[in-house]
Amino acid sequence: MKVLAKEMLDRAQRAPEQIAVVDELGEHTLGEVVTAAQGAADRLEAIDAHAPTVLVQADNTWHTVAAAVAVGLRGGVVAVLSPHASAAEFELAVADIDPDLVLAAPDSLDHWAVSADQFPIREPAFGDHLVCARSRPFGPVERWRGGTAIAMTSGSTGRAKCVVQSEEAIRYACDRTIETVGLRSGESVGAFVPLSSVAAFCFGMYLPAYLGASMVSIGRWAPAEALSAMATHRVAWTMLVPTMALQLSVVDGAEGTLSALRAMTVGGGPMNERALADAEKLLDTTFLRVFGMSECLGHTTPRLDDPSSIRLGRDGRPFDGTVVRAVDTAGEPLGPGEVGDAQVRGPSLFVGYAREGVPVAPDLTSDGFLPTGDLVEVAVDGSIRVMGRQKQIVIRGGRNIDINEMETAIASLPGIVQVCVVPVPDDLLGERAAALVVTGGAELALEQVTVQLAAAGVPKFKWPEYVFTVADLPQNRVGKLARPEAIRLATHLASTDPNSPQ
Repeated sequence: MKVLAKEMLDRAQRAPEQIAVVDELGEHTLGEVVTAAQGAADRLEAIDAHAPTVLVQADNTWHTVAAAVAVGLRGGVVAVLSPHASAAEFELAVADIDPDLVLAAPDSLDHWAVSADQFPIREPAFGDHLVCARSRPFGPVERWRGGTAIAMTSGSTGRAKCVVQSEEAIRYACDRTIETVGLRSGESVGAFVPLSSVAAFCFGMYLPAYLGASMVSIGRWAPAEALSAMATHRVAWTMLVPTMALQLSVVDGAEGTLSALRAMTVGGGPMNERALADAEKLLDTTFLRVFGMSECLGHTTPRLDDPSSIRLGRDGRPFDGTVVRAVDTAGEPLGPGEVGDAQVRGPSLFVGYAREGVPVAPDLTSDGFLPTGDLVEVAVDGSIRVMGRQKQIVIRGGRNIDINEMETAIASLPGIVQVCVVPVPDDLLGERAAALVVTGGAELALEQVTVQLAAAGVPKFKWPEYVFTVADLPQNRVGKLARPEAIRLATHLASTDPNSPQ
C-alpha cells in the first residue's frame, strides 16, 4: 500500500476538499481521510518503528480506506477481515497471517473475541477504532515477499484461504479496468461488494483511490438502496456478482435508473445471457461479463463496444499480458473451441496463500500457469467461456450429471432470472437434482419446467426432479452463490414436498 498512500498524501495536499468516500456515514473529503490515516500511522510508529502487518476491520466505509492508507504510510501489509467474521474465522486469520496488530472498532473486537492475552496493547487509532498490538516487536515485513494486501476467500476446498497479493498486481488489474471502461479522475465508482473480499478490496476500494475518484457505498447490501446511491451520485462504474446485479433488475421502479452508469462489470458466479440482457435493458446500462479469481485478479473483460453475444454470452478476453488457456487431462493445450481445464498466467497472479505468517507459493505448471479448477473454452477471437467447476455433478443412480449443463438449460427458459441446481439425498438413487429458481414474480412448477425442457430438446436425464421458486438464492458474505446453503435449503424443501419421488 506504500505507493497508494504516497499518492493520496500528495493529492490531499493539492485538493483536500475533494470527496474521497460517500458511505452510510456521509461524505468524507480526501483531507479528512488522509488526516485520520496519518494519525493512525503515527500511533503505529509509536508502538514500533518497523513496518507492521495489520489485520484491519474491512467494512464499506471511509474507515477501511483510512486504515489501509495508514498501514501504507508505515510501509506495512494490510490484511482485511469482515466485521461479521466469526471468532473462528478470526483465529484462522491470525494463525495464517500472524499479524502484529489488529485495527478495528470495539464491537468487532468483541465479536471476533480478540483477547487481551493475544493483543494486550490497546491504543486509539481514529474515531472509535482501536489499534491492538502484541507485546513483541513487529515481524519483518519482508516475510511477505512483495505482498501488500491479504484477504480471506472461501475458495472451493472448504477451508478459508488468505490470499496474498502484491501492489503491482492490484495496480495492473486496476489499470486494465480503467482503460476498458474509460474511467476518469473525479468520477464515482461503486463499492457494494464487501471490501473484505480480494476483488472488492482491489476494484471497490483501491481503484477509486488510485484513480482519484469517489468511492460510493452503502451499509449492508440492499438492492433498492444501491440503485438509489448509484443514481444520486452518478456512479460511472461498479463491479457486482451476478446475484446482486440481477437483484437490481427486480426492484420496483428500477427501469432506467442506471442511465448514468457507463458499465457494470459482472463476475464471480453462474450467468445467463438472456437474464443479463433483460436486466441491462431494463436498467439502461451496459453489462460486462468477466472471469476472475482472488488468485489472479479480474483477468478477463469484454469491451464496451462488443456485441451482446460477447459481452453477455461469454466471459471476456484476457487482459493485455494475461493468458488463459484450456488444456486436456495430460496438460496439453487444446485448440480453439475445445473445452478443457482452465489455466491462467499473468501480472496479477498472487504471491501465495498465507500460512503461519508467510506466503506459500501456488503450485504452477512448469511454464508458469495456475490451474484454476474450472472448465473453459477459448474461441478463435480470444474470448473465453467458463463452463463451470470441474467437479460440479449430481450422481443419480450411479450416473454423473453435469450441474453446469442442467443450470444452462433451465436458465434459458422464459421467466427465469436465476437458477441453482444442487444434489439432494435420495434413499433409492443416492442423489436427485433440485433446481432453486428466482423468477421475480410467478411461481414455477416442476411440470412447467420439464415441459419446456422437453420442447427445447433437452435430454430427460438432464431434467431436475424438483423445482422450487425462491425469492433469492442463498448468498455468502460477499454476495456470491452459497452452494452449501443452497443444498441445505433444497434438501429441506424436498423433504416437505408432497410430490416428492420419495
